[in-house]
Amino acid sequence: MDFLKTVMVDKKIGATIRRVEDLNEAVHHPNIGTIFLLGADINVLPSIIKKIHADNKVLLVHLDMLEGIGKDRAGIHLLARMGLRGLVTTKPNLVKFAKEEGMVVIQRLFVLDSESVKTGIKMASTVKPNAVEILPATVPGYVIQDMKDSLRIPILGGGLLRTEEDVRHVLAKGIDAVSTSLRHLWDMDFNNSLENED
Repeated sequence: MDFLKTVMVDKKIGATIRRVEDLNEAVHHPNIGTIFLLGADINVLPSIIKKIHADNKVLLVHLDMLEGIGKDRAGIHLLARMGLRGLVTTKPNLVKFAKEEGMVVIQRLFVLDSESVKTGIKMASTVKPNAVEILPATVPGYVIQDMKDSLRIPILGGGLLRTEEDVRHVLAKGIDAVSTSLRHLWDMDFNNSLENED
């Protein structure tokens, strides 16, 4: 599967949504193809899945923040039966369960120091997610390169991005796409080639 084409729909920015009330703006935004849902509960999820699929957008739910469902194999099986096709999680065992259900899975990694980079690479190498998301996106370029060389899967970035310059800078360092809740960044135009920045 070509993750960047299928899941990110060839776009550099995905919309992070923390409140269900903010979903409509992302669903109707012309630059947004992928929505990362960080806050919801199991009662509203079926209608969200239906709405986003009807609008031909891709939904990825952050399982660690989803309320009302077990963070286990049975919970993921239920989500798959509801029609959810993609998850984000920090927990390696959930990556494994979601992959068994045929879901697209992003392993979220917090990069705090060089030891967390090594641990993250080792963990992702073992469970083999479809992509990893590193937080913050503003990590040094060598961290991104080490992850790309070791994992050979797309690297997404999230967190600590405020300006268009921030986004262009992390993309120039090798991050394949970013997730952000900042609306003004959803408007970025990538029809022009990215400038190389250090």
